[in-house]
Amino acid sequence: MNNNQFIFSDPAPYPSIEVCEKNRMYAKAMLANVGSCNSEMSAVSLYFYNCVITKHPFPEISECFHKISIVEMHHLQIFSELASLCGADPRLWSFYGGRARYWSPGCNFYSAELSTLLRNAISGEKKAIEQYRQQLNWIEDIHIRENLEHIIKDELCHVTIFESLYDQFCS
Repeated sequence: MNNNQFIFSDPAPYPSIEVCEKNRMYAKAMLANVGSCNSEMSAVSLYFYNCVITKHPFPEISECFHKISIVEMHHLQIFSELASLCGADPRLWSFYGGRARYWSPGCNFYSAELSTLLRNAISGEKKAIEQYRQQLNWIEDIHIRENLEHIIKDELCHVTIFESLYDQFCS
C-alpha cells in the first residue's frame, strides 16, 4: 500500500479564522466541536492511540492515523480560535443544559482489533460531518460557515481513507 495515493485534507486553502461578531450560541457550537465526546479532541486522542497500536503490525495504517491526527489537530485549533473569537473560553469542554462538561479520554472507544478500530474511525468521521452539517443549518456567520464547509471536506477525505483501509485489510 502506498500512502501517497491518499489526500489527507482538501487541497484548497483554509478560510481565515475570524467571525462577524461575538455570538454566545456560535461559541457553544464551536466548543462542542472542540471538547464534547463527538469532537476534534476525541479524534486527535483516539487517532494517536490507533497510530501507536497499529504501528508494528500495520505501519501503513499507523502512518495514516498519524497524518489524519495532524489534520484533526488543525481543526481543533480552528474551532478553538473561533470559539474564543465568539466570546468563549476555549478550554476542552462543552456545554449541555447550561452546564460545562470537560472533555475526557473516556469519551473514546478503544479497540485493538483492526476491523473494529477502522469501523469506529469511519463512524466517528461520519458523526462529525453530520454535526457540522447541522451547524451549517443555523449558523449565519459567513466565516464560521466557510470553516465548517472546509472541515467537512477534510472529514470526507478521512472517511474515504478509512473505508479504503477497511476494504484492503478487513474484507
